[in-house]
Amino acid sequence: MTFASRVRGTVGSECQIRSTSPLLQVEGLTKRFGGIVVADALAFEIPAGQCHAIIGPNGAGKTTLISLLAGEIAAREGAIIFDGSDIASLPPYRRSLIGIARSFQISSLFSDFTALDNVALALQAHGGHSFRFWRDARGDERLRKPALAALARVGLADRAHARVGRLSHGEHRQLEIAMALATNPRLLLLDEPMAGMGPEESAAMLKLLGELKGALTIVLVEHDMEAVFALADCVTVMVHGRIIASGEPAAIRDDAEVRRAYLGEQKNAVARNE
Repeated sequence: MTFASRVRGTVGSECQIRSTSPLLQVEGLTKRFGGIVVADALAFEIPAGQCHAIIGPNGAGKTTLISLLAGEIAAREGAIIFDGSDIASLPPYRRSLIGIARSFQISSLFSDFTALDNVALALQAHGGHSFRFWRDARGDERLRKPALAALARVGLADRAHARVGRLSHGEHRQLEIAMALATNPRLLLLDEPMAGMGPEESAAMLKLLGELKGALTIVLVEHDMEAVFALADCVTVMVHGRIIASGEPAAIRDDAEVRRAYLGEQKNAVARNE
């Protein structure tokens, strides 16, 4: 019996479970765009405090899955159970209010505002207020204090008053995570947080995520396999909208089907570029 066949149906049983009940359960989650199935009856569960990585080749459906969990895309079928309640019908702002936050694959920052302004605005939006009142956000101590704390948590305390347009790419990624952390999430959805980073920036982000691990439950989509295997408690592999394997990092690294479907592709791509 292959590793992939063992996880068919309920996925996640091969990973070490830290709690008796999962914080997040996905059951039969399905999404189609026309005739293309981008999420094919996905099923897995994540206990509180786990870092769960989602990997796979381009077009596998990883970002679609993150968007389904965040509520930006509506599922056609299936359930998303968060802390015991099915949230599949909740809009994104309601999911944010119950403790789900995400970072995006493509930055969505206000480049003419400071780092502190951006975090304060994220807090203001989380509270249900309009972005029209950004000047109030800038001067509101109730927003500034937690915003500064979030910046300090990601190592940007000394960049709080710098305009975002003057920050490095790596600092942009740190800022996005600060904006998510400021809302006090229980589940953090990260879509390629290391995309486009150089070695030093990647090392800094790896250190940050390592510090967050355990304090939060994290779903991590990432192409940097060294980071994935360093951070993840469990790894789920997607190909063409389907889960083909899920398990602890060592088992995924050694699984022949995964190597053929994804890890081998990465190695060959690296070899072609050398």
